[in-house]
Amino acid sequence: MSDIESSSRNTAEFVPSWHWIVRSPVRFIAFGFGSGLLRPGPGTWGTLAAWPIWLLTLAHASDIVVAACLVLGFAVGCQLCHIAGKEAGKVDHGGIVWDEMVAFWLVLWLTPPGFWPQLAAFILFRFFDILKPPPIRYFDRHWHNGFGVMWDDILAAGYSLLGMALLVRLGVFA
Repeated sequence: MSDIESSSRNTAEFVPSWHWIVRSPVRFIAFGFGSGLLRPGPGTWGTLAAWPIWLLTLAHASDIVVAACLVLGFAVGCQLCHIAGKEAGKVDHGGIVWDEMVAFWLVLWLTPPGFWPQLAAFILFRFFDILKPPPIRYFDRHWHNGFGVMWDDILAAGYSLLGMALLVRLGVFA
């Protein structure tokens, strides 16, 4: 089946495969280099995959480089997620995890260094991304394009950062 035909698939039946995502760089990146294929909880696996990528690359970069990478990752992600969603037959297919990755990199950038603060940030981010408190749920339900896919995770990152700020203020992470 061609990639164009995949947009007409019944999304309840379509389960992307490794072979399907590696045939397209867009899908490979949007599916988190394969982490979005893992079950259960592909969003959690994608977020988990983002952590070592952060540690090996952006954690050592200057703030201006990190900010530029995040803006670029978001902008490119809007297109990647939109295209991959159309090809998978669902705008926000669960296996598309680039949105979680970029949003979690934002959280890690503003989280104190060290394993325990980063673990707390991971837990907070997954909590808010899954729970989708207002206004996240509104955008998740009403913005059906690549920007909407990316935006709701940026909002979850914002909630996570507020939670981390509270933990830092309470002295949990000195």
